[in-house]
Amino acid sequence: MVSIAALGSATTQLVQGLSNVDAARVEAALAYASDAYHDKVCSTGQNALEFALGVAHTLAFLRSDAETRIAGLMFELTVLDPKAVAGLEGRVGKEATDLVTGVRQLIRLRDMTVGKETVGRGKGAAQQAVAQVETLRKMLLAMASDMRVVLVRLASCVTTLRYFADLKLFNPMTHAYGRETLDLYAPLANRLGIWQLKWELEDLSFRFIEPDTYKRIAKMLEEKRMMREGFVQGAIVRLQDELAAAGIKAEVFGRPKHIYSIWNKMRGKELDFNELYDVRAFRVIVDDDKSCYTVLGVVHNIWTPIPKEFDDYISRPKPNGYQSLHTVVTADDGRPLEVQIRTQAMHNFAEYGIAAHWRYKEEGGSDFKGQKYDEKIAWLRQLLAWKTDVADAVVGQEEIQREWVEKLKSTTLDDRIFVLTPQARVLELPVGATPIDFAYHLHSEVGHRCRGARVDGIMVPLNTPLKSGQTCEIITAKGAPGTAGPSRDWLNPEYTVSTRTRSKVRAWFHAIDLEETLAHGRALVEKSLQREGKTAVNLEALAHKLGFAKVDDLFVSVGKEEFSLRHVEQALHDTGEVVEPEDAVVLNKSRASSVEQGAKSGVLVVGTEGLMTALAKCCKPAPPDGIVGFVTRGKGVSIHRATCKNFAEMRLKAPERVIETDWGRTGQDTVYPVDLFILAGDRQGLLRDISEVFSREKINVIGVNTQSAKGQARMTFTAEIGSTAQLQKALLAIMEVNGVQEARRH
Repeated sequence: MVSIAALGSATTQLVQGLSNVDAARVEAALAYASDAYHDKVCSTGQNALEFALGVAHTLAFLRSDAETRIAGLMFELTVLDPKAVAGLEGRVGKEATDLVTGVRQLIRLRDMTVGKETVGRGKGAAQQAVAQVETLRKMLLAMASDMRVVLVRLASCVTTLRYFADLKLFNPMTHAYGRETLDLYAPLANRLGIWQLKWELEDLSFRFIEPDTYKRIAKMLEEKRMMREGFVQGAIVRLQDELAAAGIKAEVFGRPKHIYSIWNKMRGKELDFNELYDVRAFRVIVDDDKSCYTVLGVVHNIWTPIPKEFDDYISRPKPNGYQSLHTVVTADDGRPLEVQIRTQAMHNFAEYGIAAHWRYKEEGGSDFKGQKYDEKIAWLRQLLAWKTDVADAVVGQEEIQREWVEKLKSTTLDDRIFVLTPQARVLELPVGATPIDFAYHLHSEVGHRCRGARVDGIMVPLNTPLKSGQTCEIITAKGAPGTAGPSRDWLNPEYTVSTRTRSKVRAWFHAIDLEETLAHGRALVEKSLQREGKTAVNLEALAHKLGFAKVDDLFVSVGKEEFSLRHVEQALHDTGEVVEPEDAVVLNKSRASSVEQGAKSGVLVVGTEGLMTALAKCCKPAPPDGIVGFVTRGKGVSIHRATCKNFAEMRLKAPERVIETDWGRTGQDTVYPVDLFILAGDRQGLLRDISEVFSREKINVIGVNTQSAKGQARMTFTAEIGSTAQLQKALLAIMEVNGVQEARRH
């Protein structure tokens, strides 16, 4: 319980810096709170009035306005006594009541998300977890329609942690609370430049997450915080006196590094405690670059510099544009002291610009994405810093106080919205996003199959704009992937606002249109081939001859009526039978009689004599391959391997033209052209080594085509062989060549 005397003392502290009118309002709220919280206890076990006073005192320390302090006193009451909410506005005013509502909303979101968000497994799980925490931070700021809500939430976090620390509670609850604070709220305090809370939130959280490590580092410091702060303040006074004597106008400030920061640096840079030089540090702000180097000389004159610990980021700025002089000196007590020297412009850039310290610490300092978000954060930091700097000078000046409040109220991070999945995963979307945008952000297939949506458990139209903090569940069409698709209406602004969503919808319809065009073009080309009696034509070869990279490109062009079928017919008449174009390179001049050069093929057509035969160039059969014949129009019998895919298609269309064939007798020197495919790791001398195999096996190569990409060589050889047995022997020998991964007959 809080005694009457303690309550009186608390009142004095709560109203510091306020006008008489505002002070009276805070005192009235405190009197109401003391009655309302009578004998009530928070979920953490702390007395409710003590908790409320702790929050309000912290807000008073931050020089906040009266409404913020009142909200700090009252927001826990809405949980402990819901009936009190109805009359709250009449007692404390609408503005303070709105702040209370905002704080409760943030806490409700925290209950929905913290510890429940799900991420995938595998290598990307850690990155997903980090991204999810960052999205939660953004959501907490964006959900605060008034930034003073965030101040109240931070004050409540530090008050709870102080209570745990006073009682020395170490259990799963305090560990979870510390983890939440370190992940979400300490970075927000850092981001907003509220250093007074940032270091305390980090240290207290770290104390409950890693109690043994915390104690070990605290022991290594060998001095209490007050002693360290006293040393730094003494060093600042001494330097200020020296600079004043030298006629240098400068601002000097600093604070000792806290325990969590020390541990973070030891872990990140793999340093021992004795290797840390910035446990105690301060900054010097001057007017121009020249003064920076003058101050550096004064610092080195007062204390002994450590040569290896000097960095000139003014003449050599960091990649993100950061500029400053960093030096480490040995102080009077023999311990290191870090000094940073910069101009006001450099300081503003580091604190509020793209080199802001919070982004460097949280994301590595080189990610400049989200520039608008960074600019708003910088504006908030400046507002809060301005309030702290001028508060003492403007006590009683209500006009300036109101100006600050209005600016803070009007500055929100509402360029984006943050919507939750049923599994408490938070998605960041543009303002005005609909359930369709939400579905496509989850996954393209979920978007394509989206047929309905529930928002906070209620069915809504798909063009309903979503709001931050809502939970959206997508209802998808049943069936196999690819069987359902979007509506063309989704390309209208009333259904989707995200350019990412619209591009995915367009891509789906483009793929459907392309498939239809491809099928239409294929049908037209095939009909043309049937009219010309050229159904056995190699389509890939025909496409190459007509200038297309692949046959599908030919079909699409014909389907779109961009390419006339007359060109196809002309190509067929010009060549008789289309063959695959080859950049043939004759390696050896064959002495044997090759069927490629007009020698007899040695094929017998069963039951018929005197028919002209020709080996099909799509599959290039050779003894003792199983073969079949197909009667062509005007070209005799085309001989195919029994396994030829082109022949299989022709047999389906015209089975009456299939004729039985077999190999007859041929001369010993008769050879047959076949295509070989070789895949190998690209290297110098590869073609030479493979050519030596052909030469050793007495196989003549009449053409070769090679392509190399990403360290892989893809090689096609046309070789003359007497039998497939000779070919198999050569392929086995080629597989022994260094780097060859695959060798087969094409």
